Amino acid sequence: MSGARRLLAEFGLPRVIIALFLLGLFAAAPLVGVSLAASLSDTVVRFGMNGILVLALVPMIQSGCGLNFGLPLGVLAGLLGATLSIEIGLTGPGGFAAAAGISLGFAALFGLGYGVLLNRVKGGEMMIATYVGFASVMFMCMAWLVLPYRSPTMIWGFGGEGLRTTISVEGFWLRVLDDFLSVRIGEEFRFPTGLLLAFGAAAALVWGFFRLRVGTAMTAAGQNPVYARAAGVDVDRMRTLSVVLSTMLGALGILAFQQSFGFIQLYQGPFYMAFPAVAAILIGGASVSRASLVHVLVGTFLFQGILTMTPSVINSVVKADMSDVVRVIVSNGMILYALTRRPAEGR
Repeated sequence: MSGARRLLAEFGLPRVIIALFLLGLFAAAPLVGVSLAASLSDTVVRFGMNGILVLALVPMIQSGCGLNFGLPLGVLAGLLGATLSIEIGLTGPGGFAAAAGISLGFAALFGLGYGVLLNRVKGGEMMIATYVGFASVMFMCMAWLVLPYRSPTMIWGFGGEGLRTTISVEGFWLRVLDDFLSVRIGEEFRFPTGLLLAFGAAAALVWGFFRLRVGTAMTAAGQNPVYARAAGVDVDRMRTLSVVLSTMLGALGILAFQQSFGFIQLYQGPFYMAFPAVAAILIGGASVSRASLVHVLVGTFLFQGILTMTPSVINSVVKADMSDVVRVIVSNGMILYALTRRPAEGR
């Protein structure tokens, strides 16, 4: 097999087609009046915003728990940390660090219970995970109304209780990661150095974890639980640990997303957050039983690049604002492809 064919076989024809389509959109952008610099900047920022959320899927896939459709549970832990940080009145890097610390505590607790549940439903993890994600969001829809928050920037003005649907982080820790060592080239391109460093640090920790003895045991438990059990590995413990790690990464991921996006979205905001992350890692080449950092990086960039560029280019071509319609069609179409493609493509 020639080098080009071998590379094509390893990378996968679907990802080559998606990558070529994305390159075509970048090439077409200046021709239809879309700023290429601004488009590249938006793509890089969205890549950093969503990277940790996609990375959060890796531990559960490697341990044999499948795709984490219960990712909203980790997102909710992040939302609790974010709102409590604002409630206390913490700002800047310290406020963001406090939000992260609080979030990790909630995420560890939620993940422990979630992991115990998944150990009782082996073989149906992804279905149960979906129910857990949806049910937890619905439960918190009620909780956001009755929890004793008092910060005037978060509660409803009328009645003086219950959290608003959308809460701005401006004045607290808006773009605290994006602006750290950020580089601006021209007027339209901004490189979010701090955001990408945070994503890189999280990816490096996950990579290092799977090089440790416990990480190797977790992978073995996912690939061949019978052999792993015979070798002395506590498979249920490894599965639970992977769920806790995935939930904690999900909490950190939503904080990175919020500080860049500028808003905390409560109530039904986290409802479908697992699906774009799942689609991204599958498009990157992962399967339900194997995932790597390469799959995370490639999939996140391709998915977010297509999601960023398609509405802009099409709007300029048809001379009408169809961004929301196009974004829904493109995102759901890519999710449908990712969830229905043959497992052999992810190997």
